Amino acid sequence: MILPGATVRVTNPYDTYYRFEGLVQRVSDGKAAILFEGGNWDKLITFRLSELEVFDPTVTKKKK
Repeated sequence: MILPGATVRVTNPYDTYYRFEGLVQRVSDGKAAILFEGGNWDKLITFRLSELEVFDPTVTKKKK
């Protein structure tokens, strides 16, 4: 479930922000406003919920 304050990743490979990670600011009508912060820029973009996945930045990948 995607709620405000969650960290999400864009999963739509045809989107400019594919694989970008951001913070959910608001959710309504099947869409979420995501805040991207990076270096000297901040951007608030709206995505359909189906284009997002919850992402936990504290989980590390297992080494093989």
